[in-house]
Amino acid sequence: MLYLIAPIGSLLSGVALLLLGNGLLNTLLTLRGVAEGYSTGMLGLIMSGYFVGFLLGTWLAIPLVRRVGHIRAFAFFAALAAITALLHILWVDSWFWLGLRVLYGLAMVSLYMVIESWLNAQVPDGKRGQVFALYMVVNLGALAAAQQLLQLDSPETFSLFVLAAILISAALMPITLTRKIQPSMPETLHSNLRQLIGVAPLAMAAAALSGLALGGFWAMTPVYANLLGFDAAGVGLLMTSAILGGALLQWPIGHFSDKYDRRKVLLWVVVLAILVSLFISLLPAGPLLLGMIFVWGGLVFAIYPIAFAQMIDQLHSDEILAGSSGLLMINGIGSVFGPLLAGLLMQQFGTQALPLYFAAALGLLGAYTVFRLRHVSDLVSEPLGHFVPMLRTSHAVLELMPETSSAEHPAPTDEQEVAGEESIKAEPKQPEETDQVELEAEEPQPLHRHNRN
Repeated sequence: MLYLIAPIGSLLSGVALLLLGNGLLNTLLTLRGVAEGYSTGMLGLIMSGYFVGFLLGTWLAIPLVRRVGHIRAFAFFAALAAITALLHILWVDSWFWLGLRVLYGLAMVSLYMVIESWLNAQVPDGKRGQVFALYMVVNLGALAAAQQLLQLDSPETFSLFVLAAILISAALMPITLTRKIQPSMPETLHSNLRQLIGVAPLAMAAAALSGLALGGFWAMTPVYANLLGFDAAGVGLLMTSAILGGALLQWPIGHFSDKYDRRKVLLWVVVLAILVSLFISLLPAGPLLLGMIFVWGGLVFAIYPIAFAQMIDQLHSDEILAGSSGLLMINGIGSVFGPLLAGLLMQQFGTQALPLYFAAALGLLGAYTVFRLRHVSDLVSEPLGHFVPMLRTSHAVLELMPETSSAEHPAPTDEQEVAGEESIKAEPKQPEETDQVELEAEEPQPLHRHNRN
């Protein structure tokens, strides 16, 4: 393992420090917002700003990275993230915080892009799966450890904000000192969401609704825990329990989704998550709640990876990168609305509205999954996809994933492309009640295909 880590050690160190600061700041802001007397609706709106910035950064960051290079771009966005972290405490105002969250989300997705595109260039093709798994372990481990930093001081003081800014700034050190050659930025992936919804509707619904649930979780669970009576250390422990559950339970769930009908596994995961959400709504603060949130995290964190594997089942190999980009985008759109809806419901109906909100969002997914199972035949493309434990980060990580790497799915030649288009034109359109829908004759390409040249 050391021979694998050594070439990318500086990048992994940078992302670990970055996510320690990011994980601390995200939870800290909600706790400080509660202390400042912000309503849960206002807190939900503020935290939605992060995901708005995340989506904006997907398009705005790439030109800057191409212009100034990876190291300078990383330094620029790390400085922006650290400055916004400190500005939260220098000027405590809800609307000002909303603007800061948009800027911070833009900075974070840009930092993800720099690190992940750099990892893509450093990793040999045969080791992509191992490096991707290691990268996800670093992500989850840093996010879990960050919650424990809340025990160091009160959210009502300035010191934790300063610590978050220090950790984000410290991420610059291993990145700027590396002697690795900066890679070129890959081409921007373009996805036709309408076509992708037609080809893999269940995967897209699962991505959107899991974003709706998890967006509410990341933003409002610290508020929920605080209102239940947890202190700052207890809030950190609750968040850590959910993250560890998401890290550990994805593996057995993924094994079942590869072995059995993926749609049925998704339905069972969703049904269990709904039941756990309803049970959580009845629980007071205590050890049982921590155990249930661990199980809940394990179930709900697995939905997006199942959706990813389900989408791969529906696409041809040369469509997977563009399809993955669309799945990431629709998940991000769901994440934008999650905090806002959860916050408004908590403001209207009280603390226990949050787990009931989780149950409602997952209930929509469960109902749609039942509909697909009862009324729709699932047509798949060979080879089938595999479940990959993952978190939503940036588009750049898609190239690192073993399912989407160009080594396993090489780009078609011009002759193959022409032949493929002719075969699509010649084949009759599939009935509407299938997951694999062929395109109209006037739209000969199944999806925008990524140019890997």
